[in-house]
Amino acid sequence: MNQQDSQDLYQLVRGPIEPELLVRHVRAAEDGAIVTFDGFVRNESHGRRTLYLEYEAYEGMALAKMREIGLRLRQDFAIHRVAMVHRTGRLEIGETSVFIAVSAPHRAAAFDACRFAIDTLKRTVPIWKKEYFADGAVWADGELPPVPATPAAKPAS
Repeated sequence: MNQQDSQDLYQLVRGPIEPELLVRHVRAAEDGAIVTFDGFVRNESHGRRTLYLEYEAYEGMALAKMREIGLRLRQDFAIHRVAMVHRTGRLEIGETSVFIAVSAPHRAAAFDACRFAIDTLKRTVPIWKKEYFADGAVWADGELPPVPATPAAKPAS
């Protein structure tokens, strides 16, 4: 199925994200698995104590990019539904900043699609994070997915 499912959900929100509601949203009788990613604010970054974060987004483009990710998930993985929500504004330690839920008939597709979704979101969606510390604030660089390991050459016999 290459089209967006009308039940897919893509949102930018200013208030708390409610993971339980998003999991219920993607769950259906034909599914055998739901895989989620819950990204939340940690209390440390690069050896510095984090006080809080602020997220900003280019909203129209961010939502369009999130929908593009959903279309790509449907093209590349045998999934059923997707929910992708990112928070903007100020977030305190422990609060969810991004939540993704993917349902599928089988777990492998759900795992692979969820991983692809968060890695692609971090690289392509125009959402920026500012980290606040006791001694100042910085805009954080985006994260890239891990590079696959190159197989080691076999020793000569």
